[in-house]
Amino acid sequence: MKAAVFERFGQPSEVLRVAEVPNPTPGPGQVLVRMRYSPINPSDLLTVQGAYGRLPPLPATPGYEGMGIVERSGGGLLGWRVLGRRVAVLNGVGGNWAEKVVIPARQAVPIPDEIPDEQAAAFFVNPATALVLAEKVLRIPRGEWLLQTAAGSALGRMMIRLGKRLGFRTLNVVRRSETAQELFQLGADAVVDTSREVLPQRVGELTNGKGVRFAIDAVGGQTASEVVRCLAPGGRLIVYGTLAMEPMQLDQRLLIAGSKRIEGFWLSDWVRAQGPLTMLRLFGRIFQLMREKILTTEIGEVYALDQVTEAVGKAAEPGRKGKVLLTLGSE
Repeated sequence: MKAAVFERFGQPSEVLRVAEVPNPTPGPGQVLVRMRYSPINPSDLLTVQGAYGRLPPLPATPGYEGMGIVERSGGGLLGWRVLGRRVAVLNGVGGNWAEKVVIPARQAVPIPDEIPDEQAAAFFVNPATALVLAEKVLRIPRGEWLLQTAAGSALGRMMIRLGKRLGFRTLNVVRRSETAQELFQLGADAVVDTSREVLPQRVGELTNGKGVRFAIDAVGGQTASEVVRCLAPGGRLIVYGTLAMEPMQLDQRLLIAGSKRIEGFWLSDWVRAQGPLTMLRLFGRIFQLMREKILTTEIGEVYALDQVTEAVGKAAEPGRKGKVLLTLGSE
């Protein structure tokens, strides 16, 4: 079968290639999935670059999520229950950018008929992160502001729609005026364009000088440092990404005054701490909000596996519209 592989860490467009590799065989408690689609997420690109929090042994195949059809079970009740079914493929060790993949049967999540393949491929990473941050980690009350950076991203747009659904207000940080207009049309309550506005000053104006109690950041660097200056007394900043690939720099007195907090969030760590019932409820909640068009993903270009070099280049472009997908096999 074909798979995208890399034998050294580096720029994805330089180190990735498509190769013929042996067909995998499922063992007890595992299933073999014939893949259809897999998205290209920042976590995938960071893994290939060698900059992610957990790295695979080399050579490796990227891809943490996707969707496909379960073709074979290695045995066990869960495997037989999903045999022949359309599933979201949650692959914590990577490997989904291939025509076939083996995963634990518990990580093959059956997809409701009304959820399209392309949406199912991006079922978990962004939707779960947005929902867990809003409802489980921050528990944002109705009427409160949530400040978010990278607001034009797939997750940022989900959070805007989720705010409308749950009753909190979103204060969205972007770097382009055209993105600001798109987010207002989507339902953003406020947008700060840092290409022409000073973030702490504008947040002060929007909140009557009080600042915000809840903030999430996927950028890091100078942007995250400025977000800290926007926090109200008792405010919390959750850091869940490192798009700028630069460290945060700040005066710690900004945290001391008002007892503010900065916390890290990694979805993988959160999932490992949950029981099966919690995860089943989360899956059901995500599917329901996908039906309501709240946790849906805007799809951009779709590339064949043989075009993986062009696909990762497109996914890395600043300001691109929509999630880039790889199509991995026939219907």
